[in-house]
Amino acid sequence: MIPQQPVPPEHYPTQSHANYPQLPDKPEEACGVFGIYAPEENVAKLTYFGLFALQHRGQESAGIATFQGQQVYLHKNMGLVSQVFNEEILAQLPGKIAVGHTRYSTTGSSHVVNAQPAVVKTRLGSLALAHNGNLVNTAQLREDLHKRNCDFVTTTDSEMIAIAIGAEVDIGKDWLEAAISAFSHCKGAFSLVIGTPDGLMGVRDPNGIRPLVIGTLGTNPLRYVLASETCGLDIIGAEYLRDVEPGELVWITDAGMASFHWSPKPERKLCIFEMIYFARPDSLMHEETLYSYRLRLGRQLAKEVKTDADIVIAVPDSGIPAAIGFSQESGIPYAEGLIKNRYVGRTFIQPTQSMRESGIRMKLNPLKDVLAGKKVVLVDDSIVRGTTSRKIVKALRDGGAVEVHMRVSSPAVTHPCFYGIDTDSQDQLIAATKSVAEITEQIGVDSLAYLSWEGMMIATREDPNSFCSACFTGDYPVPVPELLKRSKLILEKVKV
Repeated sequence: MIPQQPVPPEHYPTQSHANYPQLPDKPEEACGVFGIYAPEENVAKLTYFGLFALQHRGQESAGIATFQGQQVYLHKNMGLVSQVFNEEILAQLPGKIAVGHTRYSTTGSSHVVNAQPAVVKTRLGSLALAHNGNLVNTAQLREDLHKRNCDFVTTTDSEMIAIAIGAEVDIGKDWLEAAISAFSHCKGAFSLVIGTPDGLMGVRDPNGIRPLVIGTLGTNPLRYVLASETCGLDIIGAEYLRDVEPGELVWITDAGMASFHWSPKPERKLCIFEMIYFARPDSLMHEETLYSYRLRLGRQLAKEVKTDADIVIAVPDSGIPAAIGFSQESGIPYAEGLIKNRYVGRTFIQPTQSMRESGIRMKLNPLKDVLAGKKVVLVDDSIVRGTTSRKIVKALRDGGAVEVHMRVSSPAVTHPCFYGIDTDSQDQLIAATKSVAEITEQIGVDSLAYLSWEGMMIATREDPNSFCSACFTGDYPVPVPELLKRSKLILEKVKV
């Protein structure tokens, strides 16, 4: 049996922002979740591959919990999925139900104790919970649970959801009653996969801010898969069935899958950044791949901003579909001007001072013979702090570009996210404090243009009211307490 309590953190290197010379210049996703109910299958190995496909959603920690009858087996640690698991470890995770998680910290700092799934013991056995999103009422919920004499191991809102369910079970409710009662006290974004000895749950908050999809794996007997994105289904050969709806709970057991609409007033508000940047371009949303949507963003951007240039290039990899769309609409040839080293991940080895001064060459290197003497359109999906954009522009000029015109396939990010994306505080968002002209000067481009909010919504081909775009507008669908606005690490600062 794999122990439920992880090896003490001092045995592993901790990963925090302090380990890196600068904070990321992109919004960082919170988590990827995966769950499977599949008798007679190696659920641990299938979950491993599902998490492998969802690795882009979080690179700090990974974990898998499996259920064999009443017994729960758990392994989790800091690092990438391929670093945390091997064949020997997976062989010690038996059962027909598995829950997996890959994490980027939003609520709760980056330490092994905060890795998921969160496992809580109850009257009916243990539950294992994997969470994508962020609650906005963490302080109140923690205080309420403390009054019920609940104990906490971690500093995450995810553990609080698990404890809240366990507390309801322990006063006599069954799994479904307990879960629905607990969810009524949770405010914010939560897409959950929850394993129990009796079945597997998939849940979304009433706004469906974070995605969660259902797939089937074979038909005899019918086996179900839950994942943050359809790419997590594809890798194991599962067929996409449908999305879990906002305010819905699906309950998967030997009897099949049952659906419960636990929220009386669901109102769809999918995070628009899932479509722009976070989800993989091969994942399906609204019956098409996100690659197709991002192509349309680029086309729309080219319609809105006329540009005189020789070539269009992308900031790889996330800017590539929009750059291709921009090229198709504008008629300006698309070329690769930057080569990305896809094997550079997080490292504990600090680069030398001279390497730091050379900018981003570890990750991106310009093609000088492509850029020499060219007027370049540089397309990226977003600008958050502007630090990386400035270095990329300098690298392009050093590579021989005579003009650099930056085009961004989303509106200016002016407000932080509190629903599971780490977008820094508002004063660190360059577009919140500077005009387009000032940003143009700061990042060193000849011109800068963002896609309009209206253009972004036109490209969705959906009702604009069905998306959360608060990072662009400041219109938050779930009210955010002032205390939370001051710190994402609120659970570590609240005294209870």
